[in-house]
Amino acid sequence: MHCGLTFEYWKDRGDGCLRNTADGFSVNWSNINNLLGRKGVRPGGKNNIVTYEADYRPNGNSYLGVYGWTRSPLIEYYIIDSWGNWRPPGGEGHVGTVSSDGGTYDIYKTQRVNQPSIDGTATFYQFWSVRQQKRTSGTITVGNHFDAWGKQGLTLGTFYEVSLVVEGYQSSGSADVKVSIE
Repeated sequence: MHCGLTFEYWKDRGDGCLRNTADGFSVNWSNINNLLGRKGVRPGGKNNIVTYEADYRPNGNSYLGVYGWTRSPLIEYYIIDSWGNWRPPGGEGHVGTVSSDGGTYDIYKTQRVNQPSIDGTATFYQFWSVRQQKRTSGTITVGNHFDAWGKQGLTLGTFYEVSLVVEGYQSSGSADVKVSIE
């Protein structure tokens, strides 16, 4: 916990650092394979509203948005507002769209096989909402996405977290993030 929010920092290979600030966090990474820095609420749920502002400077592949996990089923989910040089998840598994908070998001379902999870190495689905136009500040009403996913048959389980994430993948970069969650 830090200033009323939970935080987590994870990386596999490469150099990175997460620093908590009074109103959010900063993260930087260099020659990373995969890194996630995030701050949010646990367990969180569909009534959370995330407001954020980010000075986001990815150099390569990276994501900025809301992130979390559920259990039973084990799901890794993303609501992506901005990204680096590659728009996730690459067009695979498109199932629909949802309009929320002044933008339109594409919905995707993808699968990860024998990959790291909150429960160790596992096979699990990822649910994605990816904004069609990038932004680096605003409000994300998470329930709009969870409801839209449910209408597409993408069912979440029991919440582990609702967090604002900066992820770097095989890249370098930095971000300074202000975040509040209702």
